[in-house]
Parts: sequence; structure tokens; C-alpha cells
Amino acid sequence: MSSEVFTQLVDAHYAALYRFALSLAKRPEDAGDLVQQTFFIWATKGHGLREAAKAKSWLFTTLYREFLHGRRRDARAMSLEDLPPGESDVAAEDVDRAARMDAAAVVAALQEVDEVFRAPLTLFYLEELSYAEIAETLEVPIGTVMSRLSRGKAQLRAALAREAGAKGKVVPFDGAQGRKQA
Repeated sequence: MSSEVFTQLVDAHYAALYRFALSLAKRPEDAGDLVQQTFFIWATKGHGLREAAKAKSWLFTTLYREFLHGRRRDARAMSLEDLPPGESDVAAEDVDRAARMDAAAVVAALQEVDEVFRAPLTLFYLEELSYAEIAETLEVPIGTVMSRLSRGKAQLRAALAREAGAKGKVVPFDGAQGRKQA
């Protein structure tokens, strides 16, 4: 493979792979390592891919496998609470302050979602992969992808509601006014 083709591949997929890796690994350093390892594997084995159109799916699948392999090897899981202050924040684009706060709240809530549901959510909403592509990437049936997305969305909603409730931003539904407060 020529270096120009490889450079084009990296340019086309690096940002998306990094976002996915960051959603899995939770640490920018680990996410960078995962993406680098994924492209290294592509450089050594990617020439065997018969359909160039499947390169994106191949890269995401490889990254996910590397994440799982590393997790088994390290046998440690780090939560956001274990990180030093500031490292749990994901850098946001320079947009207005309200948009950054909303993005930060969603990213924080996404980190509370179980990993088995977080990966499909990230691939579907952030990377815009189809159910079939997610199923291929995670090596699960499409029905499992749909189920995990549904359960993941429920966990994400609950996490966002807890966050909003903690900040006093929850507006009660009209039907909730007549109930007794316990």
C-alpha cells in the first residue's frame, strides 16, 4: 500500500476512530494508543481486505477488538472518579458556552452507561454507523445491536435525568403535581 493511500485513510477515519476509542477507554492517552495500534494493524494486515468500501468497518472492528484485548490483558477498569481532576473532561469545540455544557453533560452521562451499551450508542449516534455495520464491528447479531441501543438509551436518559436533577433543572410533568411527595 502506498503511503499516500495510507495517509488518505488516516485522514478520513482518524477523528471518528479517536472519538470511538475515547468513548471506550475514557482516557485521551489510551484512546490515542488504541487508534495508533489500529492503524499499525492496518499497515501490516490491511492489504488483505478485498473490498476497499469495508475499510471503515474493518478499522472500527479492529479498534474494538484491541480495546477488549487490552482490557483483558490489563484486568483493570478505571472509572471517571479514579482519574485525576481535569482528565475526565473531553475537549469540546469552541462553540457557545451552553452547547459546551450540554455536550459535557452528555459525555459525562455516556460514561455512566454500561460498556456493553456504550459502544453501540457511540457507533450509532456519534459515528453514524448502520445497525448492520455495528453488528459487524461488535460481532453480534443485529437484534442484539437493537436491544443494546434501546437499553443504552434508557440508561443514558436516566443518567441525564440524574445530572439534571442534581442541578435543579428537572421540570416535573403535569401529572406529577397531584402526587404526594414521600
